[in-house]
Amino acid sequence: MPLPLAPLLPIALRLGAFAAVGYAARRALARRSHIGRTDQRAEDALDDLDEGLATHTPRDATGQRNAALRIRRTIRFRGTTYELDTGAIARFRLRKLE
Repeated sequence: MPLPLAPLLPIALRLGAFAAVGYAARRALARRSHIGRTDQRAEDALDDLDEGLATHTPRDATGQRNAALRIRRTIRFRGTTYELDTGAIARFRLRKLE
């Protein structure tokens, strides 16, 4: 007995359209992004951060505020243990240009 393919056509068209949109989005993002790099000095600085949020204003900089954040947690989900380690260093500088 032959298999009727007509009922599968709408599903195939939807999947094809979804794949085409995904492919186009991936190409557009690839065109606009740049190749990143890993700086070992920055990696070491993130590893040396203390846990929590810290902010300060440097004495030699006016209009500048620095912040550092680190969160380390252990998460257990369905018998698997994951370690979450998030670190961020940020600088906000506001200068008046003449």
